[in-house]
Amino acid sequence: MTRLVFLPHQTICPDGIVIEANPGESICEAALRNGLEIEHACEMSCACTTCHVYVREGFDALEEADELEEDYLDKAWGVEPDSRLSCQALVTDRDLVVEIPKYTINMVSEQH
Repeated sequence: MTRLVFLPHQTICPDGIVIEANPGESICEAALRNGLEIEHACEMSCACTTCHVYVREGFDALEEADELEEDYLDKAWGVEPDSRLSCQALVTDRDLVVEIPKYTINMVSEQH
């Protein structure tokens, strides 16, 4: 199992949380399976940017984003060099430190 350390987020995980993820599982899948209600308006089909995250540590352990993911990241709020769509970033055997941005481009939460 791989450890995913989620940094504190005001509404989703105010104290931060450490979860276990399976290699090959997306960051979003692991978060949802562990009760972290990360937004994912397109049901993890790489058709929006609501699951945008920053991979603060371990970014280089992830496979590179494909062209479709890069196109959507261009539309995300607050993109940084370590940005990924959590539905597309597949966990390897290396631990990650993840930060959920304060905002998404979604005006209303989908309440998944």
